[in-house]
Amino acid sequence: MAKIESPRELFVHKLGAALTMETTILGILEELAEKANDPQLKQNLRAHHRETQQQVRNLERAFAALGVEPDSQPCPTIDGLEKEGEQNLKDVDDSLNDAVILAGVVETEAHEIAVYDGLITHAGAMGEEDVVALFHENLEQEQATLKKARDATKMLAHREAQRV
Repeated sequence: MAKIESPRELFVHKLGAALTMETTILGILEELAEKANDPQLKQNLRAHHRETQQQVRNLERAFAALGVEPDSQPCPTIDGLEKEGEQNLKDVDDSLNDAVILAGVVETEAHEIAVYDGLITHAGAMGEEDVVALFHENLEQEQATLKKARDATKMLAHREAQRV
């Protein structure tokens, strides 16, 4: 790969990493919905899968707005989160799957929010307001998902504390 030499090239590279992030998450969400115990959690994971499909389309639209072909780039953070979640699910009794899944969702959503925040900042600085709007849509969905996951984590933690 050629060395990145300009802020725009770096932005496009980071956009490619975001595309990899979201497409990886699509697969993760399908697997997690299968492993979740709580019907509401399963439903929320499937709903977020549909949102993530739209987020991928928004990223592809951002590439088009910039006049470049979509180009996936490595996203080591999401790979690490996926590996950690897989290992945690192997290590726990199936009755604890929901706690592991929710912890992973919270961590992943926090990362995604940081990614979109950075992309919005740089797209705005480049005057790419149409791209900023696409990323704001994704950011708002990620923030809403994080709030739901945090709320569900609190409810589950209180329920689990009663079992101890």
